[in-house]
Amino acid sequence: MNKEIRTYNDKQTLDDKEICDQLMTVIDNELTEAENKIWHSHPVWFLDGNPIVGYSKQKAGIRLMFWSGADFDEEKLNIKGEKFKDASIFYNNITDINTTDLLSWLKKSREIQWDYKNIVKRKGKLEKLK
Repeated sequence: MNKEIRTYNDKQTLDDKEICDQLMTVIDNELTEAENKIWHSHPVWFLDGNPIVGYSKQKAGIRLMFWSGADFDEEKLNIKGEKFKDASIFYNNITDINTTDLLSWLKKSREIQWDYKNIVKRKGKLEKLK
């Protein structure tokens, strides 16, 4: 487990820490080939340098975000980005996490990807990778 991500989780309230620890464990176990680090102050997992999934503490709760999630066609990922292809869900209690859904979304995150890694080089234009 990434020490920086562990430190991030440990700084949360007890309830939020439980959520973050559960998300970290499931994501780490499923995306074993992914690089993970603190990016823009939040835990993020990358495949081939492309951000895939991450979470952050926000006013509404712990936000789990998939960078290409808008194309997953998942009703529960109902917080959609305005400019990009991201989609999110908020958790306020560890019992809110449905591991079956999370594993399904992580599988889709491998299969459906937009190229965020090169967005600056393409002057804000996204291209589909997979």
